[in-house]
Amino acid sequence: MTHPTLESASKSLLVLIAGPYMSGTGGDPDKIAANRARLESFALPIYARGHVPMVGEWVALPIIHAAGGREHGDAVFDAYQYPVAHRLLARCDAVLRIAGASRGADMDVARARALGLPVVFEVDALPLRADAPAQP
Repeated sequence: MTHPTLESASKSLLVLIAGPYMSGTGGDPDKIAANRARLESFALPIYARGHVPMVGEWVALPIIHAAGGREHGDAVFDAYQYPVAHRLLARCDAVLRIAGASRGADMDVARARALGLPVVFEVDALPLRADAPAQP
């Protein structure tokens, strides 16, 4: 599968937002929720540039729960979290790596680069599409 470069993208890009989710939380559900909210805070700015944002947990968590996962970091979580991310990356066109220590996000970046996907570190590095939605 050939991925577009940022400059040659002729369509909206599917952009994975990679950053801390479990990292730095000690398993605290409130800290995990704060990390997820931070990941999700990049969704609208990506969309506003004319692209489709994606957070891996949007895909992984329903699968983990259906497989019997009960809490973050349990055996079921660990069995599915990264494999789901790897499958998802194969469908993405680019990765936005947000700041913060995260082994999982670093693995996403390494995998993205191995797949030839562009990795950016700020939303403004994504092309602004002419058909981007107007801001309310």
